[in-house]
Amino acid sequence: MFILKKSSSISQVAQLRSPKFRQSGSNCTLSFWYYNYGQSVGAAEMQLFVDGLKQPTVLWRAYYNEGNQWLQAVIQLGRLSHPFQLSLDKISLGFYDGVSAIDDITFENCALPPLALSCEGPNHFWCRDTKACIDSLLVCDLVDNCGDGSDEDNCNPDLQCDFESGLCNWEQDVEDDFDWIRVQGTTPTVNTGPLKDHTTGTARGHYLYMESSEPYQFQDKAVLLSPLFNPSGNGTCIFRFHYHMFGKQVYKLSVFQRTVSNTKGRLLWYKFGNQGNRWIRQTLYISSSKPFQILVKGVVGDGFAGDIGLDDVSFLGCTLYNGNLPTASTTTSGTSVPATLPMNNCTEKEFVCRASGHCIQMIQKCDFRPDCSDKSDESACVKEVCNFEDTNKCGWYQPASEQMSGNSSIHTTNVFKWELGRGANLYPGQENYCPLIDHTTYTEEGWYLFADSSNGEFGHTADIATPVISLTGPKCKIIFWNHMNGSTIGSLEVLCKTGNKTSKLWTQSGSQGPQWNRAEVFLGIRSNFQIVFRAKCGVSYMGDVAVDDITFEDCSPLLIPDKPCTSEEFTCANKYCIPKDNLCDFVNDCADNSDESPTI
Repeated sequence: MFILKKSSSISQVAQLRSPKFRQSGSNCTLSFWYYNYGQSVGAAEMQLFVDGLKQPTVLWRAYYNEGNQWLQAVIQLGRLSHPFQLSLDKISLGFYDGVSAIDDITFENCALPPLALSCEGPNHFWCRDTKACIDSLLVCDLVDNCGDGSDEDNCNPDLQCDFESGLCNWEQDVEDDFDWIRVQGTTPTVNTGPLKDHTTGTARGHYLYMESSEPYQFQDKAVLLSPLFNPSGNGTCIFRFHYHMFGKQVYKLSVFQRTVSNTKGRLLWYKFGNQGNRWIRQTLYISSSKPFQILVKGVVGDGFAGDIGLDDVSFLGCTLYNGNLPTASTTTSGTSVPATLPMNNCTEKEFVCRASGHCIQMIQKCDFRPDCSDKSDESACVKEVCNFEDTNKCGWYQPASEQMSGNSSIHTTNVFKWELGRGANLYPGQENYCPLIDHTTYTEEGWYLFADSSNGEFGHTADIATPVISLTGPKCKIIFWNHMNGSTIGSLEVLCKTGNKTSKLWTQSGSQGPQWNRAEVFLGIRSNFQIVFRAKCGVSYMGDVAVDDITFEDCSPLLIPDKPCTSEEFTCANKYCIPKDNLCDFVNDCADNSDESPTI
């Protein structure tokens, strides 16, 4: 079918109407091929008219000349329970010059599920009237999969939300940058976001969306919090939701699970980039030994065509929890510790072991040797080995930068900083200068730490530091793997910071090739210091610096033995024992230099 220009009246309309359909099943899609070509060919749109609704719903739009070619449009109709009709509308505003045409209209999976003679087993549900047999995962998911509504009868309203009359028992997080918005119909920005909700499939239904236009900036985030749930066994609690990620600059949607109230929690799932103009269903199996909460987080991309939609969230096999999640009081290193201390007689200059209330000297805290029975003296410290795999930074943290504190109005999202990354999360093209695989697992799924140079300017630095390490032993060294590939790599430095004095221990600049390289830095005996990794930004974005598998080797301080040294050992002035091999080798093995004394 194509449109021929006939009259010259100002605004003309051409409409092509479908037959009337009684209803459609939940997986129904409509596809067709269209051709919209010419100097001023104008826009076309597909509209849905549902019985009982005054306003039609726009399902698809072509805005302008799309070249001398046939293009395919795929439209998700989904479950429509009332009779409906489709209308292809072409509007000409006076001057029409071109060809608009449509061909090969196809409906797929639009029937209701077929009648079944039997429906056995716990994984199936037998529909009451239509007698169809459906997967039990589809029960109580806010979608009428049966066609008679029986799979959505007798559901607990506290475990599901279609956002038709509000947020139900979900809440907006107050720690994020902005809120999810409840909306009907289309989102305000063209070529991004849903045109209709998922529940009703029309412009009358409501859904939540994350707006990505001004004033929101790249990597601003909006977080939605679920109600609290009781612990659940091996994936017996199931979370289902529908998401919509359409637009050139769609960035990221992720789901976290947390058991402590003021933390981000554990990443369960994420999706990156444009997923097409459709609602997609996702099912997650959740197991937790403690009461937990789900967080749904949307992140803004670097442009306004990045709206993300969320609708029809539901839980199956989960029970609500009545209490509160515990809170964590956070130390400077970002690790959580319980807020109350046990009974103790320690002085201010001593550390209190959390489980027992024992007192140890402060110099024994963060020295790579657990002195408390529960190892709490090493809990808020840097870990001996860190591979970043459980998206944990092992105590490494970013000191609040000086230039930021002076001007609080600066937006902190696109500053040059260290962040966790992995090959699977890279943009197309980014793998040319950022590692595609990590060093621990050698896969795209493995995590590493990197400084994203596209967020900084030439000469900017990004620091990541350990909490204060109180004491190390004579053989202590730090081993790490680094990846520095790209035409405009800056540099990577390892610094030692003691009080307000900072010294450089290791440095490397420029491209080192497309592989992970091992580096080793000798530390030896030091006290009350921090190790800092500092990345310096090169002249352009093509040069991300990454590190992985950071290990502190042989770093626990020397122990004074309770028996005298053996004949193969030398007794230091401070009573430590060291191998006689280590005498007069220019290394302070005793920690008091007595093994290097000229008198020996």
